[in-house]
Parts: sequence; C-alpha cells; structure tokens
Amino acid sequence: MTEILFYHLQRQPLERVLPALLEKSLERGWRVIVQASSEERIDALDAHLWTYRDDTFLPHGTAREPEAAAQPVLLTTRDDNPNAANVRFLIDGAPVPADAAGYERIVLLFDGEDEDAVAAARARWGEAKAQGFGVTYWQPDEQGRWVKKA
Repeated sequence: MTEILFYHLQRQPLERVLPALLEKSLERGWRVIVQASSEERIDALDAHLWTYRDDTFLPHGTAREPEAAAQPVLLTTRDDNPNAANVRFLIDGAPVPADAAGYERIVLLFDGEDEDAVAAARARWGEAKAQGFGVTYWQPDEQGRWVKKA
C-alpha cells in the first residue's frame, strides 16, 4: 500500500530539506521523481542539487533530457513516471498523481508559513485518507529533526 507522507516545512526552506530526503531515498535504493509546478522551479532545483554541498553531488536530471528514464532522481512538472520511480516528491502544490497507488511513497512537502499551502495540504490529507492511503504527518523539532506527529 502506498504511504503518503506530509512534511510541514518550518524554519527550513525546501532547498535545505529536499536534498537530505533525496539522499536518504537513494541510500535505500529507491528511484525518485520530484514534481514541481513550473519549469522555472525545475531549473532552480536542477542548479541547486549540483551545488548544495561541496563534498558530494546528487545524481539527477530533468524530464527534458534525452536520458530521463535513466536518472535516479528525475525533476519534472509532468505526472508520468519515466524512470520507474518508487518515490514521488510533490512540491509547490504539485497534485497527487492519478497513479499514486503505483508508488511505495508519495512525499508531499508544504510551506508551513503559507496559509494557502497549509490549507491545500489539509485537503489532500483528507482526500488521501478517503482513498485508503496510509498517511503520516511529519514536523521538525527544535533541532530540525523530523518527528512523526500523526
């Protein structure tokens, strides 16, 4: 059964949180898709994932590249799954895909400082539960570690 994880971003921007979550996914042997709402966001993430740390890099590519299917982490605005990902990250309000049941996990990251984003996450929580998905809610503690709250 697909599990949908809701990550409430507080005091940390997406650009700080996402690379660590992607690294953990790759360590588990998972292939990943990150779906954003705009090509501009994809371009910004693409540049960021090459430079976010000096001592390593995160292997990734965009859906516009000819070898998209070979990418361990694929950045896209589309709802398809060309790299046979196990995990799909949804950012910037990207919708839950119609084929959500085909993933081990869907990770929905939302900005806790944006009232509209919080309201949208609450609505998606209710929809996911109604569709029978396992749902969990994660929030950072004072040290920035993720704690399961529900």
